[in-house]
Amino acid sequence: MVEREGQVSEHPNLSVMRRTLEAFRAADMAPLAQVFSKDVVWRVPGKNFLAKNYEGQEEVFGFFARLMELTSGTFRVESLDMLANDAGGVFVDRLTAERNGRRLDVRLLLHVVIRRGQIVEGVDHFHQEHLWDAFWA
Repeated sequence: MVEREGQVSEHPNLSVMRRTLEAFRAADMAPLAQVFSKDVVWRVPGKNFLAKNYEGQEEVFGFFARLMELTSGTFRVESLDMLANDAGGVFVDRLTAERNGRRLDVRLLLHVVIRRGQIVEGVDHFHQEHLWDAFWA
């Protein structure tokens, strides 16, 4: 929160994060293209076929589309909290999905670096990463 003349307003990076979440949930690529830098890097950990560093909007957005495709549209992000500062922020999320008779239900801490109003890097940190890996096996 930023205080100006007795008024409290939202940190600008928190606003970027909220717009990102809304656009992701709506699968609306135009707003996503505005909040992600063209050379964004998205780091996905794990021991599964999705684990890698995705570079550039095309690869990152392709990763997002693949999550939906591989789960027949059941992939969901429930926002539990968002924290922001001048360098970026952290999403605290619950991810759920279904695939091949399996159910995913994990917590994600997503650290984002934000520069000039755009996300330049995202780093996924899964609680119980082994459950994330098992879901994609």
